[in-house]
Order: sequence, then structure tokens, then C-alpha cells
Amino acid sequence: MTQNRPLLVIENLHARVAETGDEILRGVDLTIREGELHALMGPNGSGKSTLAKVLTGHPAYEVTEGRVQFRGEDLLELEVDERARKGLFLAFQYPSEVPGVTIAQFLRQAKVARSGKEIGVLDFYDDLREAMRLLEVDEKFAERYVNEGFSGGEKKRNEILQMAMLTPSLAILDETDSGLDIDALKIVSGGVNRLHKELGDMGVLIITHYQRILNYITPDFVHVMVAGRIVRSGGKELAHQLEAEGYESIRGELATA
Repeated sequence: MTQNRPLLVIENLHARVAETGDEILRGVDLTIREGELHALMGPNGSGKSTLAKVLTGHPAYEVTEGRVQFRGEDLLELEVDERARKGLFLAFQYPSEVPGVTIAQFLRQAKVARSGKEIGVLDFYDDLREAMRLLEVDEKFAERYVNEGFSGGEKKRNEILQMAMLTPSLAILDETDSGLDIDALKIVSGGVNRLHKELGDMGVLIITHYQRILNYITPDFVHVMVAGRIVRSGGKELAHQLEAEGYESIRGELATA
């Protein structure tokens, strides 16, 4: 069986907080191929969200060692906007409000920036209606101001709608399940599943503390991050083990290794 092409290849990645010099990532290795869905789990402070921010070029972090290839290019040499245009997407844990800008306006500008060319209004709205149909989102949603007065579930649903419109090569979902009740979690998970199936070769990296989102999204691979490194990888059964035993079992194994 032929493996799909690598999308993201991380080798021995070290990164620190630029202001304080505190090292957070201490040698991360990870490969994500086209069409694969990966889950990255770990306790608070393990470096999961830092990895997402480093990959998308957050200025608060400085890479000190290692390399990252994205679709065959040196990701670390690209500016933040270049990374987005080349197909790297981050769904934020705490999306910001953009008062006075409707979701439709925001998405059209984002899609123009991603494609590098102007998009006709009628073509854009055709694409938007199709994405909203796929995700079972009411069309009135597009006329609301971005995240203004949104519930936690609506904010996360808006992030998934952005993902549908921008059709990234790799989507990083940073604790998308944070703060969601069970109904909102099912809706957001269903959207991710439909997009992953629809887009085919899109890679997905789900960053989460808990196994519960993986009840609705089945990963191909599960990785455990502790103290800035990925210390265990496996299939979906690894997530169930963590739910049953907690992260202390992993820490204990590392301490005695």
C-alpha cells in the first residue's frame, strides 16, 4: 500500500519563549501525511499549544533548533501570512471578536488573501452557501459580526466554517473542544468529519487535553506530549488508555525508563 505524501515533517524542534528564554519545546518529532488525522494529547503545560503557535509563526516564541518542512518547503523561513496562504490553518482556542465586520465579509477577504486573486461576489456566495449547507449552518449566520455575542459553540462553529471556505492543506485545531457542551461538541465534530471526508487529502492535527472529542472524531494516530516532547504514539486505543489511567501513568513510565 502506497503512503500519501508528507504534509508536515517536524524534526527535533526546540523552541523557547522569546521574552524570557524559557524552553518549552524540547525536541519534537512528528510527521503528518496527506489525508491523515492526528490527535495530540497531553497535560497542561506540556507544550501542545506552543507547538501550534510555533508552526503558525507566533512572534512570542523563538525556534532554537530543529527543522520543519511543510509540503516540501522550510516552514520556519516563511512569514506568518505566507504560511496561511500556502495552506496552514489554525483554529484558535479563544477566537477574537471583530466588531462591525460580518462573517461573510471576513471570509471573502480571507479567501482572497489565501488565493491571491479577486473573487466575484456571486461565486463567493455560491461557495459560502455550499459550505454552510455542508456544515448545516443557517445562512443568516453569515450576516452576524465575527464572534460578537457568540456562544462558545458558535465561535468554534465559525472556525470550522472558515476552514471549509479556505480549504487548507493542514488544519490545526487547538483545543477546539474547550468550553463546549455535549451538543456543541457533536456539531463541531460532525463539521470536522464532513470536511475531512469532503476535502480528501487535508491533514488534521487536533490538540486536546481530553479523550471526549475523540468519541466523535476517530484519529489515525494519537500522540502524547509531556514536558515539550512527544513521548508516546499509537492508535485511538492510546486515547482510551489515557482516559482510564491519566497522564501520571505515562510520567511514571518515563521516570523508570
